[in-house]
Amino acid sequence: MVDFTIQLEKIAQAVGILQEQNVDMWLTFVRETEHNADPALPLISPSNVTWHTALIITREGHKVAIAGRYEIVNFERMGIWDETIAYDQSIQPALIEVLDRLNPRQIAVNYSESDTAADGLSHGMYLTLQRYLAGKPYQLISAENILNPLRGRKTPGEIARIRAAVALTDDIINRITAYLKPGLTELEIANYIHAEYRKEGVVPSWDPGHCPTVSCGAETPVGHVSPSSKYVATTGELVRIDQGVILDHYISDIQRVWYLQPAGETEIPAPVQHAFDSVRAAILAAGAMLKPGVQGCVVDDASRKTIIDAGYPEYQHAVGHMIGRTVHDGATLLGPRWERYGKTPFGIVEAGNCFTLELGVHVPGYGLVSLEEDVVVTDTGYEWLGKPQTEIIVVPV
Repeated sequence: MVDFTIQLEKIAQAVGILQEQNVDMWLTFVRETEHNADPALPLISPSNVTWHTALIITREGHKVAIAGRYEIVNFERMGIWDETIAYDQSIQPALIEVLDRLNPRQIAVNYSESDTAADGLSHGMYLTLQRYLAGKPYQLISAENILNPLRGRKTPGEIARIRAAVALTDDIINRITAYLKPGLTELEIANYIHAEYRKEGVVPSWDPGHCPTVSCGAETPVGHVSPSSKYVATTGELVRIDQGVILDHYISDIQRVWYLQPAGETEIPAPVQHAFDSVRAAILAAGAMLKPGVQGCVVDDASRKTIIDAGYPEYQHAVGHMIGRTVHDGATLLGPRWERYGKTPFGIVEAGNCFTLELGVHVPGYGLVSLEEDVVVTDTGYEWLGKPQTEIIVVPV
């Protein structure tokens, strides 16, 4: 039996957002979504589609699904669409009939210059819509202001699924701690983690080639890089792992750092400890600013200033991104005011947003100290979605 719980929650939520934004209609227009997917589709559809499909939600709460004859039953079974309309040769007559009957002034469609998660309408499908609507009075506008809050305001059902994914990842982190030892290559560590994923029946949150990302020692490259057999976990150096799982369609994204402590050594080396304390302080500084009504860039400002004041170069990325159905779930970014991020750092944090808080610094001779926590924004601040790392995990050797 297909579970429609999340889709029902999100469709109801979409109606309220249309009313907030004073937009007449939101139209998701897709085809062959197995290989040309719209990121918005899983929020409101129980499955991928093959033929041209139009999913229409109005400000008044009227909901229409127009789909091919062999797929319309999937929408009928959801029990939420007020109209389910099947077609054979062309979607155009049914689509135009519905639009003319509902007579929207503006139709929000899924394109955006800033937010990839709101940019699912292909250029070809946009041209198709323009051709269908030639001579009609309807104005096509970006659905960015609909999709940003729709993706960002996680429902209770969504938050519960993210918490479950985070809890499983925390458990796998404990298994990694028990497994780590000198001599293991990055690739061997990654293969072990993939085996744990398979035991749990889950898959990585992103590309399996670099989820997990494993960094052993001071010479390994930093970034979205595949684990290598060249770099080895070594006594007196750091191991950092960035990973997450997809559980029940929702993800986790967590980074942890371990120190392989030589026999007889009783304290973490001062440069490593200072780096860890500074990174954690920067994450806590971001968290202190993370509350409804704040711009994402302001959260990043606090973290960026903290790490620079601690004597480290500024990180070359955002301090946080949304998580949900995907690892970079779109909408507001906790990031700097850089052109590459478009308008996303100027978005407003809202209750129900789920973010990562993440950054790292390189410690010469030891490796990368990098942390990433998953959090949910509350009415007054934020909560950890899992167990934050409060000290370096020591592996005695």
